[in-house]
Amino acid sequence: MKNAPLFPHLIHGGDYNPDQWIDTPEIWDEDVRLMKLAHINSATVGIFAWSLLEPEEGRYDFDWLETVLDKLHANGVSAVLATPSGARPPWLAQKYPEVLRVEESGIRNEYGVRHNHCLTSPVYREKVRQINRALAERFKDHPALALWHISNEYSGACHCDLCQQAFRDWLRKRYHNDIDELNHYWWNGFWSHRFTDFSQISSPKGRGENHVPALTLDWNRFVTAQHVSFLENEIVPLRELTPDVPVTTNMMCLYPGIDYQEMAKHVDVISWDSYPQWEHGRNEQEALTHAFSHDLFRSMKQGQPFLMMESTPANVNWRDVNKLPLPGRQAQASLLAVALGADSVQYFQWRKSRGGHEKFHGAVVDHAGHENTRVFRQVAALGEQLEQLDEAVGRRCESRVAVVYDWENRWATDRYCGYNNVRRDYAGECIKWYAPFLRRGIAVDVISETDDFTRYDLVIAPYLYLLKEGVKERIAAYVQNGGHFVTTYLCGVVDPHDLCYLGGLPAGELKDVFGVWAEETDALLENAPGRASYGGRTYSVDHVCDILHADGAEILGTYESDFYAGSPAVTKNSYGKGTAYYCAFRSDGDFADDFCEDLIAACGVAPDTAIQIPKSMFLRKRGDLIFLFNFTDVPRTAELDRPYLDVLNGAAVEGALTLPVCGYAVLKSSD
Repeated sequence: MKNAPLFPHLIHGGDYNPDQWIDTPEIWDEDVRLMKLAHINSATVGIFAWSLLEPEEGRYDFDWLETVLDKLHANGVSAVLATPSGARPPWLAQKYPEVLRVEESGIRNEYGVRHNHCLTSPVYREKVRQINRALAERFKDHPALALWHISNEYSGACHCDLCQQAFRDWLRKRYHNDIDELNHYWWNGFWSHRFTDFSQISSPKGRGENHVPALTLDWNRFVTAQHVSFLENEIVPLRELTPDVPVTTNMMCLYPGIDYQEMAKHVDVISWDSYPQWEHGRNEQEALTHAFSHDLFRSMKQGQPFLMMESTPANVNWRDVNKLPLPGRQAQASLLAVALGADSVQYFQWRKSRGGHEKFHGAVVDHAGHENTRVFRQVAALGEQLEQLDEAVGRRCESRVAVVYDWENRWATDRYCGYNNVRRDYAGECIKWYAPFLRRGIAVDVISETDDFTRYDLVIAPYLYLLKEGVKERIAAYVQNGGHFVTTYLCGVVDPHDLCYLGGLPAGELKDVFGVWAEETDALLENAPGRASYGGRTYSVDHVCDILHADGAEILGTYESDFYAGSPAVTKNSYGKGTAYYCAFRSDGDFADDFCEDLIAACGVAPDTAIQIPKSMFLRKRGDLIFLFNFTDVPRTAELDRPYLDVLNGAAVEGALTLPVCGYAVLKSSD
């Protein structure tokens, strides 16, 4: 794989579907003319073109695609060439019905939509590998080829007989072909569920077994394993024939169905599709969620730049109400991605489809077909700005702070039955603890439980309910050697098999690390929140809280309501050379913000710049460039610590810098 950045400039492009215009090739010429005007330097092609690429089994027609790639290259546009497995042609489903998915109900889907394929089917895997090989053989030397885009937004699961057998085989391997070992770890003595043979096990279903959390947890792991295996099957011929062309697959925002931290190990470049829901009264929260996701995907390769493979230049078409974002919002969101580590701004889609499900989805080129639209002008203006940010290309965002977000922990917290079965929101908790750092100009990595903690001065692990193998020991060693570690309620409750730890919580040596043990956990009624005090301030307690005993820890805050009033709610414990904090209750973002402000001072974590921003603004430094954003509904002002160059307009700025609604700025020190 190439070690240098994919492009010498930030990628500006998106999904291009020339196959939809095969009967009007003059539009292809118009497209490349318009791409120049829009400062587009990349196009993603072939994602849903299988029916045209292989109209009959074994008969390939790549001539039209080569014509398109030739036109792109001649006009300075590189190609992200997709493999077409996300939507198979009708002939394939008709001849080989096993490739179609079976739902939980046991009913096999008919041909239709997309991602309706069985990940296990040997036939489908072979047909995908064949067309991928044919594409690589034809285009391996084409000068436009810059990147392979594997399939599209992998998702879903199949419950057919092939997948059931594959699941059983996966379980046999995981549990050493020992059904008694599986029975123990799934705790199958409960409700007389002991199996005597692996053949008795099926995937979790609404009409079957759906009350064994360990089964569901293992099924989620298996579905990820099948996606990874399918992905690797797709990549084999590409690695063989185009070893210097990197591969990626586009992921989705906090999608729960696949452990992306595992999938990330199998691609060269991380990419994902970002679709904030703007202008619905929560723009700042939308920005936080997508900033968190940018940092999550960036962190999957230890800070390596990622690609924002899809975004919309206007509105989407698949929400209940598809309101247009304010002018400037798309550019602002795009620069946020760049600030947080993206080496691209890419759109779905380049030209609006004339028919089909997405004919009203936003596009750079509208049905009007020309450049004289507001959206086109905005995209072109952003393209010019991106061309001024070459020094961001390939630059990693360094961080000394990490927030732990782990897919297996999310699966476990979603499925247990107890405490508050209405509100869980693991992702929301992680974003809540991430936000105070973004708002103070401090870079944050978002990592899994198994990532290296020692790279950071401060690690925050909210709602760390499930502990993977060895995590207890790694937390203890991290703090022992001088790290600062923060966790919250329901920490260390279950092991990787979803079995509760015995001996009191948090599990094992973590009681010594945090200097506390949790005797009970209470759930709060929606209309009856509790209260806790910290630092002379009082905060609401909602949904769930641990009732703690301090066993060596310093008490920083206490409960102020219910029968456990006066007991510890926030604690700090010195352990070895480091410090461990336990925040025993769930509250709104005010507590996390105030606590993190104190934490930043205590841990010596400094902002990336001396620029003073209100908490309602975002700041991130990438290389020597400083990005500022205002996602609120009123102008906001930052206080600059020195003179700067406003990179996007070439002007000198100093003193106060006010950003309007949808405002952003990119600064560089003028010293």
